[in-house]
Amino acid sequence: MQTTTLEAAPHGGTLIETETGFVEVSVFETGVPPQFRLYFFDGHKRPKAPPETSVSLQTVRPDGTLGNFDFVQQNSFLKSVQDIPEPHEFDVSLRLSPEPGAASYRTKFTEAAHGHDHGEHEGHDHGAHGHSHGPDGHDHDHGKGLLGWFRGTFAHSHAAADKIDETMESNERGIAALKISLVGLLITAFLQLIVVYFSHSVALLADMIHNFGDATTSIPLWFAFALAKRGASRRFTYGYGKVEDLAGVAIVAVIFLSACVAAYESVMKILHPQPMLHLGWVAVAAIIGFAGNEIVAVFRIRTGKEIGSAALVADGMHARVDGYTSLAVLVGVIGAYLGYPLVDPIIGILITIAILFIVKDAVLSVFNRMVEKIEPEILKEVEHAPMHIPGVQGVEQARARWVGHRVFADLQISVDPEMSVKDARAIADAVQETLKSHVPSFGEAVIHVRPGEIASSMT
Repeated sequence: MQTTTLEAAPHGGTLIETETGFVEVSVFETGVPPQFRLYFFDGHKRPKAPPETSVSLQTVRPDGTLGNFDFVQQNSFLKSVQDIPEPHEFDVSLRLSPEPGAASYRTKFTEAAHGHDHGEHEGHDHGAHGHSHGPDGHDHDHGKGLLGWFRGTFAHSHAAADKIDETMESNERGIAALKISLVGLLITAFLQLIVVYFSHSVALLADMIHNFGDATTSIPLWFAFALAKRGASRRFTYGYGKVEDLAGVAIVAVIFLSACVAAYESVMKILHPQPMLHLGWVAVAAIIGFAGNEIVAVFRIRTGKEIGSAALVADGMHARVDGYTSLAVLVGVIGAYLGYPLVDPIIGILITIAILFIVKDAVLSVFNRMVEKIEPEILKEVEHAPMHIPGVQGVEQARARWVGHRVFADLQISVDPEMSVKDARAIADAVQETLKSHVPSFGEAVIHVRPGEIASSMT
């Protein structure tokens, strides 16, 4: 039995040296019960295909309890058939062949010393590329100066990609959060509508339209993702992801309609002034609007963090900003109380301007998605990520596009021309895995392997 020296590995496990290269032993538990994963590398630490022989692993815990694990092949790695019970602290004995007298390799796992494999590549600083991403993986720089402040405060994006991500699509808790927050915003809007009817407050009307529009935009998006969950078929080989772009068109139309209604009512109030009635109730309705949005925000953010949905967290932050626009209605109430009734329609116009900024951002986002524009920083990551895999000599060509809220890529990589087809396939699988950890909202890539130059280390 050979005892190995602990060494950092690409997937956060332990890299151990064998007679034929290196094996990484890692623990994976993202979305599944804890399991062992074995990754194989040649003598130059380039990924290679797993062996065809039967591989086994045994654990010995401090109390002497033994655990035996068998493995099956999964793409470019082997995964254990049996789950790993907690805690993850034990000695490991790995055998790469069932033959009598075959060497076994020993290492040690402790909770403190070993990170678990979560599909990320440690030690890679994304900030070095100059990217600035929000919690949903997209750039949220709103510019500088007064206009930049106004954008950052009010003109948040209601693009479809900001509403939901892959975690929400596959997790019923995320869908439930969307349903509950929809009901919450509708209740808020209807309560405000009652006060608007008796008070004639244009600012409150504009805010009510805003909240109602925010709630109703979830309906076409909800339909789009329900349809997208049907997956690909012989007729729709990329699935129904593009339905999300059509839902985005409906969302833009609803938001623009709300802006038109709010603008019309505000202008009519300036041309034909009417006293604001029931100031106390208008103030209460404004507070209800703030409270309703804040409750939705807290619920979305909490659920998003629990299920790992960055988009749901971002949408919760958007609801929080909407709550502050509700508080702006209080300014109109104070103005009316002090004898300045025009403050109310002016606040209505300001809220209308905020909605128009939303329309502008949403139109650009939906148009870019429909013509398959890709963000330069995403394409840069598609080109850069494969270079983290030993054995990849270069990326000759790369393309990417959005299909719904997921990025699909097509790229060519060059490898040593003397490499076997089996090992080249293992490198392509490794590139697929590293793209998942580097590219936000990554779906799948078609990877073409081309012969490059003969590696100097092999000559």
